[in-house]
Amino acid sequence: MELSALLVAMGCMGGLGALFSVGLSIANKKLYVEEDPRVVLVADSLPGANCGSCGFAGCAHFAENLVNGHASLSDCNVASDEAIEEVARTLGIEAVPAERKVARILCQGGNLETTKKAEYVGIHSCLAVQLLSGGEKLCEYGCLGYGDCVESCPFDALGMNDNGLPEVIDSRCTGCGKCVVACPRGVIELHSPAHRLFVLCGNHDNPKASKKICTRACIGCQICVRAVDEGQMVMDDNLAVVDYTQYGQDGVLPTDRCPTECLVILGRQSAQKAEA
Repeated sequence: MELSALLVAMGCMGGLGALFSVGLSIANKKLYVEEDPRVVLVADSLPGANCGSCGFAGCAHFAENLVNGHASLSDCNVASDEAIEEVARTLGIEAVPAERKVARILCQGGNLETTKKAEYVGIHSCLAVQLLSGGEKLCEYGCLGYGDCVESCPFDALGMNDNGLPEVIDSRCTGCGKCVVACPRGVIELHSPAHRLFVLCGNHDNPKASKKICTRACIGCQICVRAVDEGQMVMDDNLAVVDYTQYGQDGVLPTDRCPTECLVILGRQSAQKAEA
């Protein structure tokens, strides 16, 4: 009796398995959507970083939308020129690379330049510090120095220096923007490599307070603004700002007149560091 029941159960399970297999096979044939083989080719050509800078979930998702005409090749600012050419050949379209952008750290207020209000002990994270107390430094606008941007970079294009500030390795930076999102203070911006003149400060405090907080802070003296043509640099709530739509990279660069050296030409600054 027990053997008979066992055989019946096995037969029922086997029959159900066969029935479901046939059903799945029929559904697969009826519902199968043929994938364009170019999607795989395009995805293989892309860097595979899945950084999301193109606005899609990852490289595979971007490749699918690119093939279907819902994305532009210029949306990817991470792929190399060779990869762009390869994708363009696959799709039979014009190779239009994205405008290159590079991350810039708009702060020089490291451990040596800034005044501290406390010593922080806790999670080693800029976001955690910002949410808890606003950080150790008196400056409410500058770099917190805990390296969230470094951790977020999928291309190892950022590193912390001995002074507690992140530094960008231009040759590795793809302009994906991960570090921009990771910084809770908005200290990092993406810029064209052609932009050389920078106000490396975001402090909007009054000049007297800025001087006490950081030796490299913009103190709103307006020397730089008066040294260039009207509109090329402007004052925004005690902070000098470069208008790159009007400021030409040739001509007078008023960096030597800046009393706190917060106005710099990045190429020249790097050369001076190398000499030192």
